[in-house]
Amino acid sequence: MEHLSLHALNNLIKTTLDSQLDPSYWVVAEIGEMRNTQNGHCYLELVDKENDRVTAKVRGTIWSYTYRNLSTWFEGMTGQALQPGLKILCNVAVQFHELYGLSVNIKDIDANFTLGERARRRKEVIDKLVADGTFDMNRGHALPLVPQRIAIISSPTAAGFGDFMDQIEQNSRGYKFSAKLYKATMQGDKAALSIINAMMQVHDHIENYDALIIIRGGGSQVDLDCFDDYELASHIAQYPIPVLTGIGHERDETIADLVAHTRLKTPTAVAEFLISGIIAFDDQLDEYFSRLFHSVNQKINVEKQRLSSLGYQLKGISKEKTASSNYTLSHLMHKVKAAAKNYFHQQQKKLDLADNTMKFLDPQQVLKRGYTITTVNGKLIKNTTLTKGDVIVSESNNYIITSTVESSNKKNGKEKA
Repeated sequence: MEHLSLHALNNLIKTTLDSQLDPSYWVVAEIGEMRNTQNGHCYLELVDKENDRVTAKVRGTIWSYTYRNLSTWFEGMTGQALQPGLKILCNVAVQFHELYGLSVNIKDIDANFTLGERARRRKEVIDKLVADGTFDMNRGHALPLVPQRIAIISSPTAAGFGDFMDQIEQNSRGYKFSAKLYKATMQGDKAALSIINAMMQVHDHIENYDALIIIRGGGSQVDLDCFDDYELASHIAQYPIPVLTGIGHERDETIADLVAHTRLKTPTAVAEFLISGIIAFDDQLDEYFSRLFHSVNQKINVEKQRLSSLGYQLKGISKEKTASSNYTLSHLMHKVKAAAKNYFHQQQKKLDLADNTMKFLDPQQVLKRGYTITTVNGKLIKNTTLTKGDVIVSESNNYIITSTVESSNKKNGKEKA
């Protein structure tokens, strides 16, 4: 039976490939694994995926003389370094070695493809957020006029966090902030999940905060890729309080920036935004108080003038009223005096008449006029019945006469005794 050695078979494969394949091909693949060696070579594993399932893979190499220039140029063009998880368009030469098998040698990488791929991924995430109806949700929250209770998600060792705290603690107006740090990893593959976990911790005490601040220091574009993550952006968009971002980049906006309530360029800019907002509110209050004070003073002065005018009017009216009342009172007093005098005069005449009458009717005066007063048993004879033998006493002006009744007749002529 005819047969080949394994080496002969691999050599046949190598010869066939070398004769049949083009010198190079442009291939789209994702960097699955990547490591750099001390001698400057870069070894990769390129993979192809479908629904996150690896459908093909091949070893790749970038020799040191190519890698030095290619990696620097690529990072300068895209803002990020070559790394696992990055999809690239690369120019490769297919190689087959009898001992090491199939591999590709990467000669060039199209940076524009990577830029377009990133833009495509970003668009997919943005479109999904819009379709979810969450893209604009966080901007719908009202940021308090004086947001002084703030939760901060950052790395405690990040320069950006230190800059932020210095800014708010040393503000020129002396405003006091209640700020609490929730630690998180702010770059790398684990950053998005770490930030989400920190957001959940803040959510447990959400009633204690006016706003959530997500800040980090500067870094390369690749350091910002975690802020384009769909899950992180979705959590920010749906967060129940305003989220402010300051993740340290000047040129590009991440998706986290797009869905946040307010996007600032740097942590320092976030601090300045908070402080300037409170200053504006404080100054507006001062202006309102000044206007109110001026308005009240103006009103008081107007009322003072009105009261002063009323005082003068009242004085005039009072004098006129007093004079009129004095005249009326004087007239009444004159009438009262005249009436009283006339009354007293009339009463005096009545008293004089009564006195004269009393004097005229005085028994002594009657006696002086020649009349007598006769009594029987000490009683005036008026309706007393007299009988024969009764002793009567008659008193005149000069005498008292005692008599015995012999007979008595009433004036109607009938004999009584």
